[in-house]
Amino acid sequence: MQFQVGQGRVALTVPDSESLLAIIGRRLQEGRGFALATMNVDHLEKLRSDDRFRTAYAAHDLIVADGNPIVWLAKLGGEPVSLVPGSDLVEALCAVAAGKGRSVAIIAGTEESGRIAADRLMAKIPGLRVAMIAAPGFPFDPEGPEADALLDRLTDSGASLCLLAVGAPRQEILAARGRGRCPNVGFASVGAGID
Repeated sequence: MQFQVGQGRVALTVPDSESLLAIIGRRLQEGRGFALATMNVDHLEKLRSDDRFRTAYAAHDLIVADGNPIVWLAKLGGEPVSLVPGSDLVEALCAVAAGKGRSVAIIAGTEESGRIAADRLMAKIPGLRVAMIAAPGFPFDPEGPEADALLDRLTDSGASLCLLAVGAPRQEILAARGRGRCPNVGFASVGAGID
């Protein structure tokens, strides 16, 4: 399903969570990165007016429906998809990473929320390794020097999956940049899923 946003288009590329997790499992196994966005109505509105966000979204190869209005619009457009909320993906993505022997990085709104999430996820998912926890300052510029330092740290950490929870459009812009700088890392914009 494609959506007209401003002068461009964005498309849902994965129809359901089962397909998404299978794709991510293969990519983690092969050491191939990705950028996952979870489209909702707020994103559609921002995409209409924010060129940076639109450019970042275009760099995402995995886009799912995060919100019933997106599911309903896709159904009306004749291309039904299932609801795949980013908040529901956190544990599933970590379980896939652990199953493939890959470590995870968490970039959250605060170090505390990242640490609490990491502790809970590691207690719940056997074999999960969290290689990095970080929280950028506020206001965070996903195209600035702090973002560059975060991506360098991510590369050094050896993580294969990076959960981004710094809000739209910052997390999607950082994921798009990360695709170029860290081609073996999968970036998943999960927003409030970490909290």
